Order: sequence, then structure tokens, then C-alpha cells
Amino acid sequence: MTWYCKTVFFAAAVAMGCSIQSESPGPAQTPERPRPAVTSPVPARTSATPAEQPEAPLWPRFHGPRADNISPDTGLLTEWPETGPPLLWTAQGIGEGFASVTLAYGLIYTAGNVGEKTVVTALDLDGQIRWQTENGPAWTGEYRGSRGTPTIDGGRVYHESPLGQLACLDARTGQTLWNLNVLEKFGAENITWALAESVLIDGERVICCPGGPRVSVVALDKNTGRTVWAAKSAGDAAGYASPVIAQCEGRRIIFTMTAKALIGVDADTGELLFRHEHTTAYDVNATMPVYHDGCVFITSGYGSGSELLRVRVEGQKVRLEPVWQSKDLDNHHGGVVLLDGYLYGAAHNVNGAKWICLDWKTGQMRYAERGVGKGSLTCAEGMLYTLSERGQVGLARAKPTEHNLVGKFRLPPGGEGPTWAHPVVCGGRLYLRHGDGLFAYDVRASKP
Repeated sequence: MTWYCKTVFFAAAVAMGCSIQSESPGPAQTPERPRPAVTSPVPARTSATPAEQPEAPLWPRFHGPRADNISPDTGLLTEWPETGPPLLWTAQGIGEGFASVTLAYGLIYTAGNVGEKTVVTALDLDGQIRWQTENGPAWTGEYRGSRGTPTIDGGRVYHESPLGQLACLDARTGQTLWNLNVLEKFGAENITWALAESVLIDGERVICCPGGPRVSVVALDKNTGRTVWAAKSAGDAAGYASPVIAQCEGRRIIFTMTAKALIGVDADTGELLFRHEHTTAYDVNATMPVYHDGCVFITSGYGSGSELLRVRVEGQKVRLEPVWQSKDLDNHHGGVVLLDGYLYGAAHNVNGAKWICLDWKTGQMRYAERGVGKGSLTCAEGMLYTLSERGQVGLARAKPTEHNLVGKFRLPPGGEGPTWAHPVVCGGRLYLRHGDGLFAYDVRASKP
């Protein structure tokens, strides 16, 4: 397989129909005995809130508190010096992988391969490792390492390994409270480049998407791991994207990508509401759906392109209505940002893998610019923080008229593999991960 064909990994995701779930809630699972640590959009209903830890930076799940990939930080630099913002520290020992970071309780969480194990790591805000806990075997196939980012809620960490091991850990100590393998439990096979989703917490439930012949999406009791509901199979294997939840005309719907489609599941009952086919090469549906103003946006690489679909709730039925389609943005797995009516993200095979801006309402392309090259991004205070797959970092104003870099630098050497972990801006810092290294940059405009 050529390098071009190999770069199809995740992240570090049309027939319509309505039917009731095929699996009723099962009995409560007996939590495993805790194992010792290795070393010392419309948001879901979550209890990890700024009010709980007002002094601590909060980025509790992949793509942030609202799952929109937009940081609430203010008072940040609007341009960088030639060498980039100050590097505060570099941490190593987090293992191989592409997981991004989450923050809560004054700690930073991520995951990676340490030896032959998947390991969840918590670091303090000075970059010192506070604890590490195993979460099953490591993924040692193509593109070794972690994928999913830990999710923080109510004093606990939830992490799904590439092999389907779902663990609930104490956020402050790393003690294992319960774990199970979602692929084994729900009769699903792993996918080509392994599971990559970052799980969703919705009230008292943890949402994950094992896919396969029996189920599509499942809700587990977040305190015990017991099955609350299991949505019927959509006929597809899992995708590589993470689920999101939104309220549509009074209906709470979980949106996620399977290997071949966008699906919607009722968040309260587990009813599979619809399946909208969206195929791409190698079944790499990896970009998280974006919901806004009654519509859901999806995009995939390899020229598959983008779609905007209106969500129509008609009594007990939910259907999707096409708004527009575009081949101008075929986002691979670097994610997109919706800001002030415009979508920003990197193309894959079309437009020379440039950074693209689309009008949300019409799908019209507003620009295609090289920037730092194809990669991932996040947004804070109206600025796009872009990270190329080759370690180049850029800063550009989120404007539909141009992609003008006002800062650029390269990550320090030493990391292995592509830089696929999505950047995070939280607490006045820019966090960037490359392999076993985590870098924290000071991006505040004024210092305390």
C-alpha cells in the first residue's frame, strides 16, 4: 500500500427509517475490582462544569465544552513573533498516539501506547505526570497508538481504547472504577484502523458507537457500565468519528458517522431514527458532524465532499432533507469549525489539500488557501489555530475573505509519525501533541 493510500486513518468520524431498539436494557454489570495505576453544539447533559472547578481550565471532551471546537478563552495573542509563542514546557512519557487532550480539576488528560498497553495519563499544569492507568492492550497495527481522547465528567475519566476497551477512572487518582469491552459485549468487529471515537457523556449515560450486526449506538450507565439502551444496527460497521448530541424541535438526537452513513438515534429511548448514506473510500467517515440551526453538516475525504441536511421532526418520525452538497471541502479527519455562518477546515484530495471556507447556508466556497498545509484546527477569540500533518503550526483570523497567516512556527523535532492530534486552546495555552510529546505554549496577550 502506498503512503497516499495509507493516510486514511481516523482521528485524536441513504436510506431512512424508524424502528425501535432491538436490545432491551440488560442487567447491571458488576464493576471490576479497581486496578492500581501504572504510576502515581447543544451540549450533552454533563456535570463537569466551570462552576464545579472555577479556578481550573475546562476542556472536558474532544472539541471542548460545547463540542464545537471553539475555546471560550479571551485575551489571547492576535499575532505571533517569528519564532512562535513562548514554549512553557514539553512533557514526555505519554506514549505513542494521536489522542488530543482534555482538561479539568487542574489536570490534563490524554492517552497513548506505553509498551504493549493503552495507557491513560493525567499531567498537572506544569507538565508533570501525576498518574497513569492501563486501559487494555495497545493498538499495534498500522498507525500504532491511541486515537480517542479521554472524556471528563463528574470527577471521572471515560476512555475508549482502539480495541474497544471502555474504562471509567477516578479523575484525580486514576483508579479504575469499571471497564468493559464494547466490541465483545455488543458483538462487533474492530474496523481497519481501530476505533477512534471519543465517548459522549449525556446525563447519567456514556454514549459510544460499536456498530456491527447487532447495534449501532449504545448508552451505558456511567456509574456502573450497565446497558441502558442499545439502538438497532444500521447495517454498518463503526466509523471513526465521535458522536454529538443536539435538540431538534424538542427531540434530543445523537448524530454520528458509521462506516457508510450518517445516523441519528433518539438520546432518550435509543430508537434508530434515520440512516443517510454517505460513503467514502476505505470507509473513512472520520469528521464529527456539526449541528446548527436545524441542520447537520457532514464531510469526508477522498473527494467524497460535504453535505448540509435539514432535520425534519414530523410527529414520531425524523427525516433529513438535502440543503446543499459540495465537493470543495472533503475533510479527512482534521475537523471543521463553524463560526459566524462560515465553515473552516482543510480539504483532502480536492483543491490541492488547501484550507477551505464554505458559506454555511449555501455551500459556496469563499476561499481555498495553502496555509500551513492539510491538517487539524481549533478556534479561539476569532482566530484559527491550524496544525499541519507535518508539524507546522499557523495562526489566521477566521474571516471568509482570506486565510492570512499572522503567525507560523514548527514543532520541535523528535516526535514520530504525522501530527494528527487536534490542537487545543484552554486556559491561555495552546496544547499540541506529537507522538510521545506534549507541548504547552503561552498564547496570552498579557501575562499576570
